[in-house]
Parts: sequence; C-alpha cells; structure tokens
Amino acid sequence: MKILVTGATGFVGRALVPFLVTQPNVEVSILVREVYSHVDLRPFPPSLQTIRPQLNVVYADLRNFQLTSRAVAEADPTHAIHLAAVGVTDPFLGLETALRHNLNGTLNLIRSCFEKRQGMQQLIVARTPGERSSMNVYAASKAAAWNFSEMYGRTHHWPIHGAMIFQAYGPGQSPHNLIPAAIAAAQAGQDFPMTSGSQQRDWLYIEDLVAGIWAMLAADLSPAETVALGSGVGTSVAEVVQQVYEIVGGAGRPLPGALPTRPGEESIQIANANRTRQQINWQTTTPLATGLSQTIQTEY
Repeated sequence: MKILVTGATGFVGRALVPFLVTQPNVEVSILVREVYSHVDLRPFPPSLQTIRPQLNVVYADLRNFQLTSRAVAEADPTHAIHLAAVGVTDPFLGLETALRHNLNGTLNLIRSCFEKRQGMQQLIVARTPGERSSMNVYAASKAAAWNFSEMYGRTHHWPIHGAMIFQAYGPGQSPHNLIPAAIAAAQAGQDFPMTSGSQQRDWLYIEDLVAGIWAMLAADLSPAETVALGSGVGTSVAEVVQQVYEIVGGAGRPLPGALPTRPGEESIQIANANRTRQQINWQTTTPLATGLSQTIQTEY
C-alpha cells in the first residue's frame, strides 16, 4: 500500500502520518507546498521531522493542476487521503480563497489521482458535518468539492470515499480551536467568555480519528460512499468547557452567554455511529473525559 497524504502538516495529518509509517507494508508520501522545501528555513512540524527519513515528500500547490499532477505521478500512490483545506478555524474566510483551495484543490487532486486509474485503489476526501447545511463559506466550499467528488465517483465508478470528521480534538490542535483556547484560559486562571454553548457536538479524540481513517482504507465501500467518523454521542459546547475547567482546577470559570451566538452554526452535529460500525467495523474507544484529560496532560 502506497499512501499519499495531503494536509500532512495540519492537526489531523500530524497524527495520522506518524501512525501510517508504523504499519507494515505501507509506504507514505506527503504532498506539501513549496514553503516546506529544502530552500525554506521553516522546518516540518516536530511529529513529522522525527520521521522525515521514512517519508517520501512531494511538493505542489493543489491550486495548480500541472504541479499537482506531477507530484502525484512522482508519489505513484495506490491510496490517497485528502486532508488539505483552508477555513477550519476561519469558516467565514474569503470566498475566492475557499474556492481556490477547497474546491479547485480537490478537483485537481482527483483528476491527478485518476489519470492512472489502474493503479489507484482509493481516494479518501475529508468532509465536515457543516456541509449538510452549508451555512458558512468553509462548509459551502467543502460541500461543493464533495458534490464533484460524488459526480466522479458515481459516473466513472471511481473509489472516492468521504470521511465526514466530526468535532476532532486532542494534543497539537490549533490554539484558535475551542478546547485549546479553554485549556489555556483555565490554566491561566482566567474566565472564559463564550456563546451560550448550547450547540450539541460529537467530540472525537484524535487517536480515534486516526484509527477510523485507517479502518476506511481496508473497508469495502461503494463509489462516493461517506463514512461518519464520530462517537454518536452529543455533548454541548458549554459542558465541554465546564469539564475542562473542572479537570484543570484553579481560578477562573466559563461565562456562557457572554458572547453572541455566531451565525452559520448548526445546533446539533452528531454522527450515526451504528451505520459507521456496519460500514467499516470501527467505533470510538476514548470517552470525552479521558480525551480531555489526556489532551491537558500531554499539552500542559
């Protein structure tokens, strides 16, 4: 199995790629932008730097089809996992930016992968639950990318599969995300102003997510089929922040309702875990309280 990963320097990629290189009979390539090339002073993230000798690194900007096609040909993958995207922590980013990265970038990767259809066994495209309502630019651009993925999968019978990733969290996540921001405030003994926090989310620990993606690589899925990677359990945002403060202890407290509710947010996002077990024989194993404790202990 020769696996190509895009978005390897992001939160999910930094956990997934080190896992993949430990698996027997697996060769891993990562597609990164030129900013990480040998002429640039910025190093790979530490989790990738330590395994750099085990990785085949190919360079391209996914917005450019010719560069993407060249990089994919160089990697020569049997499987690809497309994690690269913009707007995860900035869902109201500029429209042109979202379309160029999330839509055009996905299309360029699909076309490049299936130029050599006989050698390509699977392309997994990361999705977001927000696509179902598309109430912000990020979600709408991801939905558009998946619509084209479905078209190629169904009309050409290509093995393109969606990995709908619910509320992932864990060590190494951007400080702009909710849980790292709450941990930092709690550790500093500060109050945490927030919205009402009534939104129900399906919280997915990063190690469970990695295991879910790995299970998708071995599953018998139909073209354009999507797998919901989540626990099937909903917990409100306010409750999660409260748990963080209880684990950390000390001064400070959450302040639900101190900020106005952001537009473009669904009230409930919970995976159908029963269906997921039937599709890929996988389920989460890390309870929320355990995942939060491990995140705090690892990061702080």
